[in-house]
Parts: sequence; structure tokens; C-alpha cells
Amino acid sequence: MKEFSTIYFEKSGPENTKTTLQCVKTWAEKLNIEKILVATTRGTTGALAAEHLQSRSVIVVTHSAGFNSENEQELTVENRSRIKSFNGKILTCQHAFGGPSRALRLKFNTTTVDDLIANTLRIFGQGMKVAVEITLMAADAGLIDTTRDIIAVGGTGYGADTAVVIKPANVCRFFDLKVKNILCMPLRH
Repeated sequence: MKEFSTIYFEKSGPENTKTTLQCVKTWAEKLNIEKILVATTRGTTGALAAEHLQSRSVIVVTHSAGFNSENEQELTVENRSRIKSFNGKILTCQHAFGGPSRALRLKFNTTTVDDLIANTLRIFGQGMKVAVEITLMAADAGLIDTTRDIIAVGGTGYGADTAVVIKPANVCRFFDLKVKNILCMPLRH
């Protein structure tokens, strides 16, 4: 039997980022997990993770270009440079629960299968949805091996407040993905 302890934050948000990253560092060492995925928008959380988790392979996953505004990349030049200075890798690609489905939702105000999956994952919190989505994205980009567990870090809005151990899968094999352990997450009120 293995015993895992989960940290539950009183509320969601960026004030949990440092504790989340410390939790990730502790469990990555205990479980010998090499690859850590971290969601970031402007890059602040990604840069902190790359700095704090230098002993691991950190892959920072950004919003796709044009996510909020046409041709805009939200990751700042300064944070991109900081992430790379700590040997972090950066993945910018189409969101696993986005693409044409997002275009349909925005254009025709309709719900798609991707929306249903994303909203079902949000039952566990926004950070859980993000952690699963960035895992799918990294697997499809070939940056992680789907036979090796990873730790994925997401958040609610900005910062990091959720970390989970995941057995990855590619998007086309979505139902093979397994959330194995919840390391930390906000309480659901």
C-alpha cells in the first residue's frame, strides 16, 4: 500500500503557487517523475516553475497564439527568456479542447463534445481541466512518453493551485489517460 497526502487549499488562486510548486518538487522526487508540465498564460507561473524545479524536465504550456486576440501571444518576451534560462521547454500549440470546436462555440454559440469534456473536468476545478488538457497537448507534441507518469500543474485563473500525477495519452486515445493521484487542489465549496 502507498500512502499519498493531498493538500487542499481553502480557496483557489495564485496565492497557492509557491506551495503547489513545493508539493510538486517533493512528490516528483518521491515518485521519481522526471517530466513536469506547467500551464502558463503570460509566463510568470512557468518561469517560477522552471526556476524552482530545475532538477526536473519542465515543460511550460502556453495559450495558443490568437487565444484571446488575433495574432496575440500572451507569453511575454521576458518570461520566455526566463523560462529558457532555467532550461525549461515551451509548448505553444492548439488546445486539446479547442480548435474547430472553439470556433463553432464562438461563431454559433453552441456546445461541442470538447466543451462537454472540458466542463465535466471542471467539476473537479479549473486547474484539473487545465492539467488534463496540457497533458494531452504535450503528448500530441511528442514531448512526453505516454507510458511514463508525469505531473501536470494547472490553476484557476492565474497562478498554480492544482497538481496531479497523470498517466498520459494522446488526444485520439483520450480515454486511456488516467489521473492517478491528486497532489494538491482547492477545496470545492
